[in-house]
Amino acid sequence: MEKIEKRRNKAMQYILICVYLVLTVSGLILMKKGGNPGSIGVENGTFNFGISLVSLLGLVCYLCSFLLFTRLVVMFDLSYIMPVTTGIVQILTLISSYAIFKEEFSWKAVIGASLVIIGILIMNWKTN
Repeated sequence: MEKIEKRRNKAMQYILICVYLVLTVSGLILMKKGGNPGSIGVENGTFNFGISLVSLLGLVCYLCSFLLFTRLVVMFDLSYIMPVTTGIVQILTLISSYAIFKEEFSWKAVIGASLVIIGILIMNWKTN
């Protein structure tokens, strides 16, 4: 019974990582797609904050990803979770920006992304 509980906990941890990754990348993509950095001002004693709906949705996704990340930091070793999630976010953002915004990337970006992937694989390589 204890083994099943450990597997369930491990599965939940990885599900949370996936949700974090989706929320982070979605937030970044939606904020860029919204194309509106927002405007803040005070007019006639009234505080005004304007942002497009798409940018607002991106901001909400990014905020939720931050809150979820605080949970992940508690669940995992910081020296593990930070480089792994940051590296995966960088790769997913590179791929998404190419697919969605048709942004070009150079051979240096491909080499850099490859090094990030190799680093993540090395970090997760189990030795006996």
